[in-house]
Amino acid sequence: MKKIMYLSILMVGFLGLCFSPSSYGADTIKVGIVDTYSGPAASLCKDLLDGFKLAVEEINAKGGVLGKKIVFFTRDSKFNPAVGLAMAKELVLKENVDILMGTVNSATALAVSDLAKKEKIPFLCTNARSEKITGEMGHRYVFGVAENTAMAGRAAAVALSKLPYVKYWIAGDDYEYGHAIADSVWKELKAKKPDVQLLGQTWWKVGESDFTPYISQIMSAKPDFLIAATGGASMVSFAKAAKATGLLAKIPVYQHTVVDYGIMAPLGPDGPAGIYGTVPYLFYYPETPSNKAYVAKFMKAYNHYPMMFALFGYSAAQLIEGAFTKAGSVNTEKFIDAMEGLVIDGPVGKVEMRACDHQLQLPMMFGKTMKSPKYDFMIAGDIKIIPFKDYMPTCEEVLKTRKK
Repeated sequence: MKKIMYLSILMVGFLGLCFSPSSYGADTIKVGIVDTYSGPAASLCKDLLDGFKLAVEEINAKGGVLGKKIVFFTRDSKFNPAVGLAMAKELVLKENVDILMGTVNSATALAVSDLAKKEKIPFLCTNARSEKITGEMGHRYVFGVAENTAMAGRAAAVALSKLPYVKYWIAGDDYEYGHAIADSVWKELKAKKPDVQLLGQTWWKVGESDFTPYISQIMSAKPDFLIAATGGASMVSFAKAAKATGLLAKIPVYQHTVVDYGIMAPLGPDGPAGIYGTVPYLFYYPETPSNKAYVAKFMKAYNHYPMMFALFGYSAAQLIEGAFTKAGSVNTEKFIDAMEGLVIDGPVGKVEMRACDHQLQLPMMFGKTMKSPKYDFMIAGDIKIIPFKDYMPTCEEVLKTRKK
């Protein structure tokens, strides 16, 4: 009887090791990912996860990091900050993750960032765009992997300042992202080209789909150029409306990320040509060996081209590997010290995690949508690469906004 009881206890213990959330033990590095895996933003977040998984599989195939395999857990925030924060807390308390990662919603990212600060856990913000994340709300435990609104707007202004347009109109989604992009573009454009004029602004509620009245107002004002501060689903809808109403035939338009594969592919070969856009990654440009190799691996794994979001996921895994390797241990504080100034070499070449504000220094591409004989969707043409040094806010500018 004692022998049976002893074997039963051993079996219970074995099952506990196999199935408990913390069963990965000391031989793993655990990453908890909170993102939106249902709803309109799901495709973007799944693309990012695919990029992360691709890099993790490569890292683990080489033996992992410091002899430890990277494992990850995902939670669906449902694009809801309250849900996202609850999921992040679960990952910290129940899964005992070493690193948090995510999220496409800026409000969720800020909430998770605050949690990371309190719990002293590194948080890699991979796709939210609020400049507050590594700006005024930045701290030791948060890192920005994607470009933020300040970076995107200033990069666009660098390119637009070299074009001949003077009279501008701003239109977009009436929420933080839309206003932040527009404000950033206009402030920097005005600084670089003082003679530009803002004729007016138009803002619509998030989720509106009929842009005809707004476009009529814009066209009647006869600006030289339109800055369209759109995001999410309205980006595709507005691009389609700009073509259908004849807006593009009369007034050139700029939209951040409109040239991304994820935006242009759904519109097909008859998508809107002539829209200017900025984006931190294109799968077809530049045609460097590193980008070609990355695209080939991604295509083999998932049978579709990578969007820019996949780059953020892939880069996040590279940063995790690089920082732990540089630190020489899995100690959190040593990891953070190692992340500061860390350089990784990926699809867009060598990029550095800036030490002063924990923001990845990405190049930005500026181009205009056009047809291509190689693809059944619009791509960017006349592409110009804007180096990070030409558009990133300085350390002094960022740190001046930080709350004491």
